[in-house]
Amino acid sequence: MHNKIDVVFFKEFEIRWSDLDANRHLGNSSYIEFASHTRMSFLEQLGFNQKSMLKHNIGPVAFYEHLYYFREVFIGKPVRVTTEFKGMSADGMFFEFLHNFYDGNGKNFARCEMMGGWMDLKERKLTGLPKAFLDAVHGMERPADFKTLTKADTRKFTQVPRDWGTN
Repeated sequence: MHNKIDVVFFKEFEIRWSDLDANRHLGNSSYIEFASHTRMSFLEQLGFNQKSMLKHNIGPVAFYEHLYYFREVFIGKPVRVTTEFKGMSADGMFFEFLHNFYDGNGKNFARCEMMGGWMDLKERKLTGLPKAFLDAVHGMERPADFKTLTKADTRKFTQVPRDWGTN
């Protein structure tokens, strides 16, 4: 089910008119779209595609995506977005990725830290990965700082927000 892929995977994009915001530079939502597309392309090489996820009735869910901007980028410029698989829980339920954004000169202009999980699309709750997917992930190279995640790693905040209109 899996192919051997590099520890750092990347996709290249050109900034289009529709990727800009009101300030005429790459907009926030475009960063998220580029990172998501790169991440899903990475997972597809491991066998995670629409057909296989449908077969197992699972889909990815984002818990958070933290973006850090270092400099502006503009229309018509090439962009390289990397994906590094930074962590996963033992059962595959939780995962963490790091994306870096580079301009045509190789300068890092942004970073995105992303954590998510897998959802059973019938039960509508988080689930571990099926064995075929776990085997594919366990068979790939991992960065030196790869971490085995626990549920505690998904809880960045200790205070739960109150419902609207409550004290």
